[in-house]
Amino acid sequence: MAPSVDDKMSFLEHLGELRVRIVRALIALLVGTLIGLPFSQYIVDWLARPVTRLNYSLVFTAPAEAFWVQMKVGLIVGIFIAAPAILWQVWAFIAPGLHGHEKKYAAPFVIIGSVMFLAGGAFSLFVVTPYAIQFLLSYARPGLTPMITLQNHIDFLLKFTLAFGAVFELPLALTILARVGIVNAKMLAKNRKYAILGAFIAGAVLTPTPDAFNQTLMAGPLIILYEVGIVCARVFGRKPAPAPAPAPAESA
Repeated sequence: MAPSVDDKMSFLEHLGELRVRIVRALIALLVGTLIGLPFSQYIVDWLARPVTRLNYSLVFTAPAEAFWVQMKVGLIVGIFIAAPAILWQVWAFIAPGLHGHEKKYAAPFVIIGSVMFLAGGAFSLFVVTPYAIQFLLSYARPGLTPMITLQNHIDFLLKFTLAFGAVFELPLALTILARVGIVNAKMLAKNRKYAILGAFIAGAVLTPTPDAFNQTLMAGPLIILYEVGIVCARVFGRKPAPAPAPAPAESA
């Protein structure tokens, strides 16, 4: 049973609780991976479509490369399948530090976090990476033929799918930080200009192409999600304690 917010947990107790939550999250990941593995071959074929529809073929240069790529795809699919269980373990770890009335947000945290993670992955697969691959392969010309390995292509897609899935958790993370009193809506709004600059820097670093269009595809959602996070922090953030009432003046 998790300790209440009034109980003091020692450092070793925190480590023990963290270990339990990590083990349970890994078990959920294993179950999700076992569910995803039977479909990994079909998913790999679908992920190859941004290249094959441009009349290029993927190759593999090692005997076991295609096998390990399917295993990797099954693992990443397992992460998305197990996202609700993993987020539940995250909530269970931080819940002892919350007040009793704040623990009612467990279900919204898990549901919204899972949906946003899936939405980020979908945004990457359907919006960002197809344009990026088309842009990068546009450099092909006579005498310069792309020969893309299956592993490099899948790694390219999966890296950005996970990155966008994590990025789409930004409003939820800001809401939690506001709920525990680390940040507030006023602070976030005051630092908006730095957040916008950081979004474009992240877009330049994380996007696979040097053109401004694909960088904006990364920075744009980050800015929108930051604004959503400000609204959530204003609505759900911890309210300051009311000032104590002045003591009544003694009559002469």
